Amino acid sequence: MRVDIVTIFPEAFAPLDLSILRRARERGLLEVVVWDLREFTTDRHRQVDDSPFGGGAGMVMKPEPFFAAVEAIRAAAPGTSPRVILTSPQGERLTHAVARRLADEPHLLLLCGHYEGIDERVRDGLSTDEISIGDYVLTGGELPAMVIVDAVARFIPGVVGDAQSVALDSFAEGLLDYPQYTRPAEFRGMRVPDVLLSGDHDVIRRWRHAQRLHRTLVRRPDLLRAEALSAEDRRLLEEFGLDSA
Repeated sequence: MRVDIVTIFPEAFAPLDLSILRRARERGLLEVVVWDLREFTTDRHRQVDDSPFGGGAGMVMKPEPFFAAVEAIRAAAPGTSPRVILTSPQGERLTHAVARRLADEPHLLLLCGHYEGIDERVRDGLSTDEISIGDYVLTGGELPAMVIVDAVARFIPGVVGDAQSVALDSFAEGLLDYPQYTRPAEFRGMRVPDVLLSGDHDVIRRWRHAQRLHRTLVRRPDLLRAEALSAEDRRLLEEFGLDSA
């Protein structure tokens, strides 16, 4: 997969050179190219914003540099038709399912806004998608762009070493993840549940699923309502002494 990112702060994307994403890029599984929007301006001040028509607070990002940047990226990657994603609090909420869908695309192009927003003609004339990472406002689109890249990259085969860990992630089946433990078995009076030390893999599997059900019911009832539980789900919760109410 190729990901192009257009921003006025290219240095903000240093985290993409760390950990799993760095290894994915080194192995050729993920290509990330960061473009400086100011390189596509035509005035000596490299101005990317201007005051809004109609008045109002703040500045609005100009359309010309974005159009020039997207055209240059398309020319640099001929034969592809990238999904042009505008990071915006008005966009579709980024979810596990949305990230998985985007991972099927060979080429993504992310546009990062700033200031009071981007000229509406960028939305109308360039973007194919708008994505929000939550119901709040950030100072710019760089953090959302990094979140999108990280969430999407996990679905690219080979990026995460253990594919099963992706399959069992929180939200993978509409459920939160189960609690995890490692050595030592006891720490400051807190013990690892005996079931995880039993060596009985079938019991462990059932316990983990029961924990996922219970956590989702308690913490995110919007994802799973008690009335939607199957008879087997209820039996599992009862087996491990967990409330299904």
